[in-house]
Amino acid sequence: MPDPLPATERQLVSTATEDGAIEVTLRELPVPTPSGDEVLIRIEATPINPSDLGVMFSVADTGELSSLGYGARAPIPQALRRHVAPRLGKPLPIGNEGAGTVVAAGNAPAAQAMIGKTVAIAGGGCYTQYRLARAQECLVLPDGVSAEEGASSFVNPMTALAMVGTMRRDGYRGIVHTAAASNLGQMLVKLTASEGVPLVNIVRSAAQADLLRGIGATHVLDSSAPDFLPALIDAIAETQAYLAFDAIGGGRLAGQILSAMEAAAVRTNPASGPYGSTTMKHVHIYGSLNTAPTEVTRNFGFAWGMGGWLLTPYLQQAGMEEVMRMRARVGAEIRTTFASRYTRRISLEDAVQPDIIAGYVRRATGEKYLILPQL
Repeated sequence: MPDPLPATERQLVSTATEDGAIEVTLRELPVPTPSGDEVLIRIEATPINPSDLGVMFSVADTGELSSLGYGARAPIPQALRRHVAPRLGKPLPIGNEGAGTVVAAGNAPAAQAMIGKTVAIAGGGCYTQYRLARAQECLVLPDGVSAEEGASSFVNPMTALAMVGTMRRDGYRGIVHTAAASNLGQMLVKLTASEGVPLVNIVRSAAQADLLRGIGATHVLDSSAPDFLPALIDAIAETQAYLAFDAIGGGRLAGQILSAMEAAAVRTNPASGPYGSTTMKHVHIYGSLNTAPTEVTRNFGFAWGMGGWLLTPYLQQAGMEEVMRMRARVGAEIRTTFASRYTRRISLEDAVQPDIIAGYVRRATGEKYLILPQL
């Protein structure tokens, strides 16, 4: 007989205050009751992704955190307060994805069939102990796969698949990826190897380069090395990787990649005039690990593009049938291609303590925190 459900649960929320701060706190709510095709999931593991931090702290200065007991407060610089005006006074649930056990369900047969199963979900509000979802929104994990193993089954795996999909849709032959030692980067290494897609990985240290080579990466470049740019040109020329996905965003790296692409292109497609080669080069910026301005020196001709890229618009364009195929592949390869590694596991109470927050807001490549809400 299943254990009785508690009457209340804890949920992490982020609130922009009238006096110019972001407060991250825990609130107590009634445990919801599922109906129809809904299921109630006991959330057992949920990761902290950069996209979660973007909502959790927005433009607040996390270098000036103060404690609120079971909560933390970070001031918003005066010049940036306009960015949070639409959310003033509104507690926003956080957590893009997570996994757990279905403990109750509505009367629909599809919902009832999920009771007792371990499932993964996405769509927000996962930094909580219990969450409602429609049965069709859940990814039932293979037998024996734990909630921890399935917690990161959406954001990173689907992004890796969407990057390869974008490459094919736009007619490119290979990919350049930055911050490539991340969990996402490691997935992309394994995915592109299985798909026969050339991949150029850019990391920021020799240790990160060794990590990627250890899982089979062929082209790994350390941006801190003195020969980085010549090596990048050689790697792009060899792989014909004229499409890049940049997680860094700020600084010079995106521009350096375009310059290296042009230098590689003119080896086989010489420029016949002042407009550079006709080889199209594109950098998609999908992250902001560096929040400084993006610096570009235009020495790469005119056949180029740079812009923002997000997973959600890609999925909307791909359509439900393709999305379901992608989800099915993630479920089948959750312990191999799409396996995640975590450096620290914390409780909901830990997640709102300033000293713990200072660790996970660093967004250090290769460091990923996992919240275990039932602790």
